[in-house]
Amino acid sequence: MQALPPLQRGSGILAHITSLPSPYGIGDIGSSSHAFLEFLARAGQGHWQFLPTGPGNPVFDNSPYMSSSAFAGSPLLISPELLLDQGLIQESSLKTAPIFSEYRADFPQVSLFKGKILQEAFLNFSADSQQFIAFRENTPWLEDYTLFMVLKEEFHGLGWFDWPVEIATRKAETLDALRLKHHDRIQYYAFEQFEFFRQWQILRAKAKKENIKLIGDIPIYMGWDSVDVWANQEIFTLDPESLRPTHVAGVPPDYFSATGQRWGNPLYRWQSIDQNIQKKMAAWWVERFRTVFQMVDTARIDHFRAFEAYWSIPEEEKTAIEGEWLKGPGKLFFDKIFSALGPLDIIAEDLGIITPEVTVLRRTLGFPGMKVLQFAFDDNPHNPFLPHNFSSSNCVVYTGTHDNDTTVGWFLSDHLTPSQRWRIKKNANQEDDNPSTIHKDLIYLAMASIGRLTIFPLQDILGFGNDCRMNSPGTSKGNWTWRCAPRFLTESLSSWLRTETDLFGRCPKKAVKTDLP
Repeated sequence: MQALPPLQRGSGILAHITSLPSPYGIGDIGSSSHAFLEFLARAGQGHWQFLPTGPGNPVFDNSPYMSSSAFAGSPLLISPELLLDQGLIQESSLKTAPIFSEYRADFPQVSLFKGKILQEAFLNFSADSQQFIAFRENTPWLEDYTLFMVLKEEFHGLGWFDWPVEIATRKAETLDALRLKHHDRIQYYAFEQFEFFRQWQILRAKAKKENIKLIGDIPIYMGWDSVDVWANQEIFTLDPESLRPTHVAGVPPDYFSATGQRWGNPLYRWQSIDQNIQKKMAAWWVERFRTVFQMVDTARIDHFRAFEAYWSIPEEEKTAIEGEWLKGPGKLFFDKIFSALGPLDIIAEDLGIITPEVTVLRRTLGFPGMKVLQFAFDDNPHNPFLPHNFSSSNCVVYTGTHDNDTTVGWFLSDHLTPSQRWRIKKNANQEDDNPSTIHKDLIYLAMASIGRLTIFPLQDILGFGNDCRMNSPGTSKGNWTWRCAPRFLTESLSSWLRTETDLFGRCPKKAVKTDLP
C-alpha cells in the first residue's frame, strides 16, 4: 500500500484555496484555482496540497481544522463566476462585491457577499433537475448536514448539545417534523453542496489536464459542535445524559509545553467492545475516506500517530497533564478501509511524539512520513530531519507547514542561535548569512534529497516573512487569513522554480520545457 509510485520523484506547493488571488475576498474553486493550476504546471510542479475544505466556523476563527462537517464543502469556496456562467446570477450582482484586501481574508465580509450571491443563485436554480435529485439520493451524509445547518440558524448558533433535548438526542418523529417544516431552507443548503461538488469536479478535470495531483487533508478528530458528532453520538466519547464528552483529545506535556495540549475534541470509542459501535465507526470512516478520495488523488492524515495510540484526557481536566495513552485501532482500521475502497495514496503526518510502534505501523502500511527541514538544525549532525540522514526515499520533504514560521521568518527569529544559522547555511553549501535567500537554500536542500516528494508552502516559494504565516498554534485570533496578491505569481518565479525542479528530476513527465541547457 505505497502512497506514491516507485521511483517517481515529484514536487508541489502547499497553498490553501482561500489564499489564492481573487476579486471576491478569498480564493475559490473557480478561476482562482484554475489559474493556480496553470501556474503550477508552468513551474514544473506536479502536486497541489491544500488544507481541509469543509465549512468553517467563525467561533474558531474559520479554522479549516474545526469544520462543522467531515464531508461537506465550504460554500465560501464556491465561485461566483461559475454561477454566472450557468445563468444563476446576474453580472450586475458581481459588481456589488466590496473592495476586498488582496493580502488578508475578511471572512465575515466574504460570508455576507457570498451569502447574497448564493441566495440569488438558489432562486434561479431548478430543484427538479435530475442531477440535483440524483445528488440528494446518492449523498448519504447530506440529510443530516442540511438539517443541522437549518437548526443552527433556528437556534442562533447554539451548539447542538444546547438544543431542546428531543432534537439534541435525535428523536425520529421530531426530526421528521423539522424536515417538513424547514423543507425550503433544507433545499437551499443541499443546493450549496450540489454546487460545491459540481464546481469541484470541474476543478478535478482541470487538474488532470494540467497533470497536477491534488493532495487533501484529513483531520483525525471532529469538533464537539459538528454535525458528525450530533448525528453519530454513539461512536464518540459522550455522556448519554449530559451529551458532554467524557474524554477529549490532545497530546501530553513535552519539551515545548509543560502542560501539553488539550484540544477538546471528543474521542472515538475505539475501546468499545460493542460490535455495533465498531461497525458504525468503520462505516463512518469508510464513507469519510470515500468522499475525500472522490475529491483528491492523495490525502494527508493529520495526527496519524493516534491510530497507533492516542492521548485521552478526562473532560473535566483543564490541561493535558492527567491524560493517558490508549491503544488505537492500528493496522486493522486501515485493512477495513482498503477492503472497502481499495489501495489509497496516503501521507502520514508523523510529527510530534513518535514512538517506534508508530513508525512500525506507518512502514507496515507503506505510507510516506513527513520530513520538515525547520526541525533539522539543532546542532546535532545526526538529526533525522537532516537530508543526509534520511533512511528511506518514502517520505515527503517540507521546508515548513501551515503551522510553522515561514522559512525567512524562522531564520530571522529568536528560535535559532548564530551557530544554528551558520549550520543551516553550511548545509546548503553557502558561506553567507543572508536571510533573503534562506528560502531558496532550504528549497535546494529539499529538492536534492532522496525524498520522493517535496512540498513547499507558497510563502516559502515567494520568500515572505512571518507577517504571511498561515497559523500560529495556541493562538485563537488572526490565523488562516493570509492571501497571495496576483502580481506575486510571476513568469520569472515559475521559470526559476521549474528550473530548480527539473535540475533534481522532479518535474512531471508532461511538464513544460525548462531553461536548463
